[in-house]
Amino acid sequence: MSQAETVVRTPRPLWSLGLLRSEIVTTFRRWRTLALLAVLAGVPVLVGVAVKIETGDGGGGGPGGPAFLSQVTHNGLFLVFTSLAVTLPFFLPMSVGVIAGDSLAGEAHGGTLRYLLVAPAGRTRLLLVKYATTLAFCLVGTLVVALSALVTGALLFPLGEITLLSGTSVSFGEGLLRALAIAVAVALSLVGVAAIGLFVSTLTTSGIAAMATTVGLLITVQILDTLPQLHALQPYLFPHYWLSFADLLRDPVYWDQLQKNAGLQALYALVFGSAAWARFTTRDVTG
Repeated sequence: MSQAETVVRTPRPLWSLGLLRSEIVTTFRRWRTLALLAVLAGVPVLVGVAVKIETGDGGGGGPGGPAFLSQVTHNGLFLVFTSLAVTLPFFLPMSVGVIAGDSLAGEAHGGTLRYLLVAPAGRTRLLLVKYATTLAFCLVGTLVVALSALVTGALLFPLGEITLLSGTSVSFGEGLLRALAIAVAVALSLVGVAAIGLFVSTLTTSGIAAMATTVGLLITVQILDTLPQLHALQPYLFPHYWLSFADLLRDPVYWDQLQKNAGLQALYALVFGSAAWARFTTRDVTG
């Protein structure tokens, strides 16, 4: 084999980074992605306006909802925590499911998947790039919610020291750091959904079918997580520890549930990522 053939057949790291950069740019330029981010940005605004209207008469209490919702009127930073708690059960994972489900199925439906595989990327490398792009959306989507909530909270409510769930008061700066840590924890909670969506995307050539299936699975599992008859099974369901991010608002931080959530998401990523790899590397995409 000549040196030229070796260069062509062996993907270079810089080429792989170029592929990842191109995939991320392409994904975030799509109108569907921008629409999803716009919806995510709009949720904190709606929540903030609703709380402002509800407490406009000067009442101290807030409407029912997440544990920190009643604190929003006293400190706008709590709108970040509230918005993440509101979007995590459905809006954020649904958006991730749409991006992950369409990642490969959309390419297959559009006839571009076979052309991507003509390049010296290899199926494994392409699969990793698609998954990395979905994870990037997980982080960006979460940060969009947090930033929109921070801006809305600053405009509608006062800012200042944060009283944690444990009763300890911390500075606004430390509160911002905890908000950033919570956003990262929420993004990590979506790792399992991203892997499931990627696996579903390898099973079909219809992007719509893959997206609908992923979102349907998400809704089904969340319903199962609320049934008391399935108490023994629920700790193994990927959304079970999602709201554990609230433990970052304690002093000291309770790490037990957070660690269980991280381990569970890693397990789902390993299982469904391996299943996606096994399916994609043996799949006929020439048709």
